[in-house]
Formats: sequence, structure tokens, C-alpha cells
Amino acid sequence: MKKYALALDLKDDKHLIREYEEYHKKVWPEVLSSIKASGVLNMEIYRTGNRLFMIMEVDDNFSFVMKAKADEANPEVKDWETLMWKYQQALPHSQPGEKWIIMDKIFSL
Repeated sequence: MKKYALALDLKDDKHLIREYEEYHKKVWPEVLSSIKASGVLNMEIYRTGNRLFMIMEVDDNFSFVMKAKADEANPEVKDWETLMWKYQQALPHSQPGEKWIIMDKIFSL
């Protein structure tokens, strides 16, 4: 099992942040199924201000490339991602079109 930490920002608007959190209380079933089918065993998202932090635990077969391909072929996931982009904004150092950025592990106890 591997673990990844990712970061993304939300637009700094209290109303939009509240809406974003409401959507995540009832994530669409098709999106949850897609996440699980890609090999994600556990996923958690935390927020401070407008910064999001995601922890993903994945099985040995998980691949970000394969997940991206599956997401692109899934209309419900594409609709979800389009909707979420209303609330999200790329990190300043991200590449064009890049959302969640994999974080580098710099410490472990």
C-alpha cells in the first residue's frame, strides 16, 4: 500500500467554501465508485482557510495515469470535476490544467 498527500486551493470565498463542503457531504455515487475502482483504499480531505490537503492510501495497482484515463472516459466524473472547478483554484506553482498537486514528504516520525 502507498500513501500520497496532495494539495489544492479553494477560491477564497466563504459562501463557495461552504457549498464545496456541502457537496463533499454527499459525493455522487458514481464518483465514489470511480475512486474505489481506481485502487484508492482510503481518501481524506482536510481544509484550513482555503487550502485543501488530501491523503490517499492506494493499492499496489494504483496509477495516477490510469485513474486520469478512467476519469476522462466517465461522464459523471467529468461533470463532477467541472462542477468542483467552480470552487477550486490551482496552486500558484501548478502546471496549466493541473488541480491536485502531489506533495513531497519532508518528515516522518
